[in-house]
Amino acid sequence: MVSDGGAGTGVGQFARTLIAALQDVEIHPAILEDGGPVLRRSRIGKLLAAARPWRRHATVTAGGFLVRDVFREAQVFFDIHKRPMPIALPGPPGIMHWTYPLPLRVTGWRNLYTVHDVLPLDPTIPSPVNGPRLRRLLDALRASGAEFATVSEAARVQIVARMGWPAETVTGCHQAIDVAGADTGPLPGDLRQGEYLLYVGAVEARKNLHRLLDAYRASGITTPLVISGPDGLDAAGIDAHIAATPGAVRLGLQPRGRVLQLIAGARALVFVSLAEGFGLPVAEAMALGTPVLAGDVAALAEVADGAALLVDPLDLAALRTGLIAIDGDAALRDRLARLGRQRAQHFAFGPYARRLLSLYGMA
Repeated sequence: MVSDGGAGTGVGQFARTLIAALQDVEIHPAILEDGGPVLRRSRIGKLLAAARPWRRHATVTAGGFLVRDVFREAQVFFDIHKRPMPIALPGPPGIMHWTYPLPLRVTGWRNLYTVHDVLPLDPTIPSPVNGPRLRRLLDALRASGAEFATVSEAARVQIVARMGWPAETVTGCHQAIDVAGADTGPLPGDLRQGEYLLYVGAVEARKNLHRLLDAYRASGITTPLVISGPDGLDAAGIDAHIAATPGAVRLGLQPRGRVLQLIAGARALVFVSLAEGFGLPVAEAMALGTPVLAGDVAALAEVADGAALLVDPLDLAALRTGLIAIDGDAALRDRLARLGRQRAQHFAFGPYARRLLSLYGMA
């Protein structure tokens, strides 16, 4: 069974590909749902509900189980009671795979939490997430008997180091990617196939976009640099920088099919983030045959595994040189595209399902 919280986010995409990979090997997990907006409690109702110290009981649905407003209530429950909110599910015990660290646990079941990263625990990395609260939550989950998985070896090393946990506490499993369903209509604005560079992801400080824009301007490249994604930390400042940079184009949050179309149509993906737990756009670009320029940080280097051009994300001259190379060297792009397609097979449903079954003890 899995949780399907985080819809519309990278975490939501992780949950969808996890479910699809299991279904690909004829395993059909039950889904824990909260009933959506129609069952959402008012602010006062949520506080009153969360004050109850006992466990919640789920009801059976066609797709799994339902606990009203469970994901929102659990956050308040944790703040009040300083422990994960317990829930009881009908039927025999099983494995509950929480697709990100929620303050919830299923009593009598094996509870496994995917921790995508602990970047908010690093004071040098800008993050909107409350780092001390995340630490308290992870420690509370571990104290409740939780098991932990993560999406890269780099993230695993980071988690055990930042949390001060034994190395065996967290298991690396990577994740799957799904690049089906790309739009086929015209590209936005005046963009043309193969004639733009692309960044896709949250528009926030951690993604190193100010330095990328400076390097792009210094490079003299005339190929447009498209920056597409939802607003994050410091989005207003980044938008101002984009507006002041000739050739830079800002697109807002795009539907999933359009995002894939943009990646597939780009001359190259440029993803020079300062830190990542995985780096989903890099894996997706490789699967789509789009060459990648990536920051030489542990997780991105691991995901690319030699199939991307890596540059020091803190070195403006290195960024400039990398941009010039990826934009102007067709042979380099062809080589990276070929290597990327090969590497992306590691993130296909079949191999990922086998890693999951091993993680679950079902291999």
